Amino acid sequence: MGDSSASGTQSNTAAFPYPDSALALNALAAEHRDLRIESLLESVAARVEQFSCTAAGWHLDYSRQLLSGAAREALLALARESGLESAREGLFDGRPLNHTEGRAVLHTLLRATSADPALQDEIAAVGECRQRMADWVERIHSGTHRGYTNQPISDVVNLGIGGSDLGPRMVVEALRPYHHDAVRVHFCANVDPDDLSATLQGLNPATTLFIICSKTLKTEETLHNAKSARNWLLAAGAGEDAIAQHFLAVSTNLDVAREFGIPEQNILPMWDWVGGRYSLWSAVGWSIAFALGTGQFEELLAGAEKMDEHFRSAPLEQNLPVCLSLLEIWYVNFFSAQCHAVIPYHQDLARLPSFLQQLSMESNGKRVNHQGQTLSYATAPVLWGDAGSNGQHSFHQLFHQGSVLCPIDFILVSGDQSRTDTEGKQRLLANGLSQARALLTGRDLEASRQSLLQRGLDKDRAAALAPHLVIPGNRPSSSLSCEQLTPETLGALLALYEHKTFCSGHIWQINSFDQWGVELGKALGAEIYAAMLGEAEGNFDASTAAILEKIHHG
Repeated sequence: MGDSSASGTQSNTAAFPYPDSALALNALAAEHRDLRIESLLESVAARVEQFSCTAAGWHLDYSRQLLSGAAREALLALARESGLESAREGLFDGRPLNHTEGRAVLHTLLRATSADPALQDEIAAVGECRQRMADWVERIHSGTHRGYTNQPISDVVNLGIGGSDLGPRMVVEALRPYHHDAVRVHFCANVDPDDLSATLQGLNPATTLFIICSKTLKTEETLHNAKSARNWLLAAGAGEDAIAQHFLAVSTNLDVAREFGIPEQNILPMWDWVGGRYSLWSAVGWSIAFALGTGQFEELLAGAEKMDEHFRSAPLEQNLPVCLSLLEIWYVNFFSAQCHAVIPYHQDLARLPSFLQQLSMESNGKRVNHQGQTLSYATAPVLWGDAGSNGQHSFHQLFHQGSVLCPIDFILVSGDQSRTDTEGKQRLLANGLSQARALLTGRDLEASRQSLLQRGLDKDRAAALAPHLVIPGNRPSSSLSCEQLTPETLGALLALYEHKTFCSGHIWQINSFDQWGVELGKALGAEIYAAMLGEAEGNFDASTAAILEKIHHG
């Protein structure tokens, strides 16, 4: 394969949970290091059709992957050997897949129109919650609910962090053409006071409604911002009794909410069977419903349900989430890929990579299997990206000429909701297609030399510079495309990546639904904060102690 970044050394798969499949895939990976993707495309007339699948408004073309038919069959055999077809039912029937916390994983129930009869209590709870959400949206949009000066609400601010911020914020920004004109929706997550200050700038306390999203109402960042928002309201002249007019909460801690001044009728629940990074479909998506209206929020849910149905019923070889997952396994475990890029060629999807970072890396950034045994093989790659074409002028250089293998998902939207600049949309799509083609074909030494000669350089200078222009090509990528970015297609896209994450975690034999790694930092943060206030001595490493000393004494 020459200078292709896909020629890295293979991961240690000696202890991979499926040794027979690992042996076959290792052998195939070794063979693929001498292949060119262009040759694979040329050798099979129907390759594009064979290496494509469609569901819920999205079309996946993975024909530009370094993947032969034999390798794909071996990956499908791995999926079957892992029991993936049986395991995916656990997402829909209430099994305690989150075994370290003894919890079911039922985020799919939040968008289901039908479900297992054994889950009737959960179905009823979801229906009641959604109706209460809709009632509040109607009251705010119609102006029925008013602030402490009897003015209608004009702005809604979501206070949350992690899963209570990333998903809702991304969806609200992605669906800007569908916003309801009654209110504007804003987000604040960072405990840095500059975040809240910037969010509140220009807002009127008398017409601003806050949603506090925190299961326990003890999340440090969210609680601090909520108290600051409360003080902002009171400082504007509102009385304590006005808190109920300006604050909603999504939480299970009714006592703390009541102490804050939020009555029970202003509180919607969180459930243990919905993880934070899977919660935008729940009451955590209240801000989405305020931004879009209840009807469009339900369209978002409907799109996700369509992808759920596809994932649950489609054969593995035509299953979009399964295909994306197996590509991830192929590169991470058999080509030592340590990163993966998602590049949406649509500005409204600029926050999608940030959302997917939490979904992928918090879910599958694990080092032990279900039995608590340390893994000797790699799991989740680092996921990153940005909106095209911005990335072309920053990190795409690494894709084209760097030494890092980084498979890419290009997300393309062929239509334009606004239709205000058809030429701009066409240029954007042309950029996305050209990047994928350049990654595939590259440019060899002779073509580089000829290019320099055509620019007027003499032969010696052209020969000297030509190696710097060489682009190896043979870099793998997939294209995910739809005609329009709508609430329904966005819902399907997010569900697609949720299920892809689940499939990879299952094959790696890890728990994709806990996140114990974030707990230690929280606990240590409390200790350090106490030491900063002089309330505790603390037993810190030399570096931390030195920084604290500098903070105290300058």
